[in-house]
Amino acid sequence: MRIAQVMAGAPEGGAELFFERLSIALHRHGDDVLPVIRNDAARAARLRHAGLAPMQLTFGGPFDLRTAPRLRRALRVFAPRIVIAWMNRAAAFTRRGPYILVGRLGGYYDLSYYRRCDHLIGNTRALAGWIVAQGFPPARTHYLPNFVSDLAEIPPASRAEFDIPAAAPILLGLGRLHANKGFDIFIRALAKLPGVHAVIAGEGPERAALEALARAEGVADRIHLPGWRPDVGALLAMADIFVSSSRHEPLGNMVIEAFSAARPVIAAAADGPRELIDTNTGILVPTDDPAALAEAVQSLRDDPARQKRLAEAGRAHYLSAYAEAPVLALWRDALGRMEKACPMERD
Repeated sequence: MRIAQVMAGAPEGGAELFFERLSIALHRHGDDVLPVIRNDAARAARLRHAGLAPMQLTFGGPFDLRTAPRLRRALRVFAPRIVIAWMNRAAAFTRRGPYILVGRLGGYYDLSYYRRCDHLIGNTRALAGWIVAQGFPPARTHYLPNFVSDLAEIPPASRAEFDIPAAAPILLGLGRLHANKGFDIFIRALAKLPGVHAVIAGEGPERAALEALARAEGVADRIHLPGWRPDVGALLAMADIFVSSSRHEPLGNMVIEAFSAARPVIAAAADGPRELIDTNTGILVPTDDPAALAEAVQSLRDDPARQKRLAEAGRAHYLSAYAEAPVLALWRDALGRMEKACPMERD
């Protein structure tokens, strides 16, 4: 297939990193892929290293009059059969043309951004159902999951780097330091778990507030905020339990990463974790409830056999549903069916 992928997102984020993984996997499988990205030297370097030739554009605000025509010219030269616009900004800049235009959503976005799209993809079943409920045709709405890299058997990060005692239990959280991620709930739960340390890898606007909360809760010496880290597998290998505390989480790539690394998962019951986790693969607790989160952590700490069962079941679930091979097969099958069902040629 000949596929252009348009991503105007941030340097970090679950959708952005999956965009990279999918572009590289499609290319490795033999498809012709043009990644079009917002100016980002690091992302461009990673894509070039994988053998792709990314195009970088500004994707600015309402006064950006250059990106749309430059994108249109690039697509005319590349002549894709399918163009995938990732999230609102990319969809807004991508015009219709002699190709099938597909919008990929990772959240409950304003569908007016996708009015030109022939097909829409949601990365959870709940999201795909919501798209249909908004009036988009069911036959042109698709559920296609993300895949994450296999993070098993990666050596653990060093406890000494974080000044964590050798015997201390470690909880791990991943994600942007934003109110939606509920890391304030995580910190309040930690205050109810004496001797337990927590590493929250990410960066964002809530850093100062979270540091202040950690001091107020008396856990500043047990909460570690190292910023964004490229070694997620090593952090998971170091951790005893992975915790997702999100108030709002349409999917939760980090839960899938924890499954991949065979780490037991405790998650607040936001939309994505509710779809990913059942009683065999993890523990769900109410959102915004530090006491329930702390109780779940303590009960799992007290039951090593259950920790092992959850970790093994999560790993098996990853291999069957969220590893590269099964997910890439779903994507290629769906894109192939879209291509066959829409033999249009438009200017």
